Amino acid sequence: MTDRRLLPPMGAIHAFVESAATENFSAAGARLGLSQSAISRQIAVIESLAGTALFERRGRRVLLNAAGRRVHAALLPALDQIAGAMRAVRAQDSELTVATLPGFGMRWLAPRLPQLSARHPDLIVNLTVRIDPFDLTREGFDAAIHFGAPDWPDAEHHFLFEEEQAAVAAPGWAAAHQITRPEEVVAAPLLFQSLRPTAWNDWLESQGIGATAPLSGARFDHFMMLAQAAAAGAGLALIPRFLIEPELAAGTLVEPFAHRLKSRSAYWLVHQKGPVAPALARFRDWLTGHLV
Repeated sequence: MTDRRLLPPMGAIHAFVESAATENFSAAGARLGLSQSAISRQIAVIESLAGTALFERRGRRVLLNAAGRRVHAALLPALDQIAGAMRAVRAQDSELTVATLPGFGMRWLAPRLPQLSARHPDLIVNLTVRIDPFDLTREGFDAAIHFGAPDWPDAEHHFLFEEEQAAVAAPGWAAAHQITRPEEVVAAPLLFQSLRPTAWNDWLESQGIGATAPLSGARFDHFMMLAQAAAAGAGLALIPRFLIEPELAAGTLVEPFAHRLKSRSAYWLVHQKGPVAPALARFRDWLTGHLV
């Protein structure tokens, strides 16, 4: 059990640390807004508790002696630990780290963060790209953006929105190929997102057209790479429409077909079960309320 009688007051600790750093009581006092005599009194308090002198006086300089160096070496990590604990508690109310899917983070979430800042100017949201599910606690994330079913292990799920995939191509590609009927897609150069190899088959089946075999074509890990390839004229791609709104507005991508594939999956905000930190609660309420 800690003997509190040996714990110096914080004023004495600050005076000691600053005096050790400046090697001068007057300079230490200037840093702390105290007089030289006030610093001397605080040093006397901590030396009384230590039962020995902690400084050598050399004219105007004060240097730590062996005992002072031992006390100094013990105090600095303790002060850092206390400050770290305070930062962690404060961060619960003002800062969080969210793992997001790359396309969602780039094209949906990041552009809307200024709206969050306008509502909560003190709230800091750090975004990190992650694709596969992971242990939120072990990896230190406050929350994650998940696409799929509400099946993230041991997590609370907050529904964001479902997804519609649009068939898109470069305007020059669409003009050159003149594909007007869904059946003609089978013979066209098709582009795929790597994790959705059956997307084109699903698109056809959603219109009552069954492909005789799984369709194939070039695959890309990320939707934004897929969008770039389609805009460059590499082929026809199925991409969530919310990810390519800028390209559709600019005309670098066009939709040869009006039909869109509604996904059976959805986007979710996930976090640990149980009480949530204030920063996460504010982010969650803004995110889910923003979509109403």
